[in-house]
Amino acid sequence: MKYATAIAFALLTGATLVSTGCSVARDQQTVGSYVDDAAITTAVKAKMAEDKGVSATAISVETLNGTVQLSGFAKSQAEKERAESIARTTRHVREVRNSIVVRP
Repeated sequence: MKYATAIAFALLTGATLVSTGCSVARDQQTVGSYVDDAAITTAVKAKMAEDKGVSATAISVETLNGTVQLSGFAKSQAEKERAESIARTTRHVREVRNSIVVRP
């Protein structure tokens, strides 16, 4: 009887965790949101790598709940603006925060 109760409790606990969205420790995002953000970050970095006017290795891209944060260093204002434009035109991006510093 004790084993049946323990198994029932374990199943109930598991079902509760699954139904609440399985929050990821990083800022309490759901697993689905975390995966979406990772896909956005990858897409933005890939577009930057393809663009000759942007140094993808000097610019960091992080995404949280669809908001893209750009940071790092650009060689010109045009490069900074181009990086922001690339991020803004990427699918599923809700907002872009551009903290890139222009350093010639």
